[in-house]
Amino acid sequence: MTSERFFKHPLGIMFTATLASLLWGSAFPFIKLSYGELAIGKENWSEQLLFAGYRFVLASLLILLFMKLIRRKAGYQRGTLLKVSKIGLFQTFLQYAFFYYGMSMVTGIQGSIIAGTTSFFQILLAHFMYRNDRFNLRKITGVALGFGGVIVANMTKGEMAFHMGVGEVCLLLSMFLGAFGNVLSKNEAKELDVLYMTSWQMLLGGIALFAVGASFAGPFPFVFTWSTVLMMLYLSLVSATGFVLWNNVMKYNKVGSVSMYLFLTPVFGVVLSALMLGEVMHLMVLAALGLVVSGIVIVNQPEKNAIHSSRKWFSGRAG
Repeated sequence: MTSERFFKHPLGIMFTATLASLLWGSAFPFIKLSYGELAIGKENWSEQLLFAGYRFVLASLLILLFMKLIRRKAGYQRGTLLKVSKIGLFQTFLQYAFFYYGMSMVTGIQGSIIAGTTSFFQILLAHFMYRNDRFNLRKITGVALGFGGVIVANMTKGEMAFHMGVGEVCLLLSMFLGAFGNVLSKNEAKELDVLYMTSWQMLLGGIALFAVGASFAGPFPFVFTWSTVLMMLYLSLVSATGFVLWNNVMKYNKVGSVSMYLFLTPVFGVVLSALMLGEVMHLMVLAALGLVVSGIVIVNQPEKNAIHSSRKWFSGRAG
């Protein structure tokens, strides 16, 4: 089976998108653990950018090494600088500058739930960028449920008190920028090899993150241990593998047909944050997760199935 047939096959889409979501969901607790091990506080924004720079430069080098091993052309291809730079600006530099800063101020569970908004932002962007992917009542309902989940996620410690701080706003900006980067990568993947595009956009974005962080914190302010080295390597593998898988499945399918699988990212992130960080899954967390997941599923269902599901849900409620 060719790569195109695999990424277009329903089982190939399910496997690829689910694995990418699992990897991205696992990043939340690992980033929080890395912050603790390296003593990176919310005030250390330059060290956060530097840490992100390490991660994405290493991730890009891993992809380039893989390309060499499978005898794919890894060197710079003339005329592609503007394209990969544009993707790297949004999908790596801006997205993760806001993401790493935001994650220093919220719990792993909060970050995981907010990450679910990527799907909604992709739907919003697709409405304005693709004529065959317009908004309708079903999508509006799904988006409203999803952002309702974000509001509920920020009702602290299960109390009926909403709080949206700087960290949450930064994460929302990060998800919007990431969604825009995803759409850009889909467009450019029509002409560029996905491995080449992903590795070079990560390399350029990672170097930019490193340069900004190093200019304020110095290039090597951290004292690494074996555990932090392994966490850095794992996060780099998450980026390398996750983005390669996701950009491939985005290349061969409509945005709406694969965005549904992003609902798994907050699910995996919440569960793993609870297990690895000992964070509490109180009632508000479960309610928020349910709203986000429901919104993503509804917004990505075919119109006929969505109507059927809505009728079934309301009939179940009535009974």
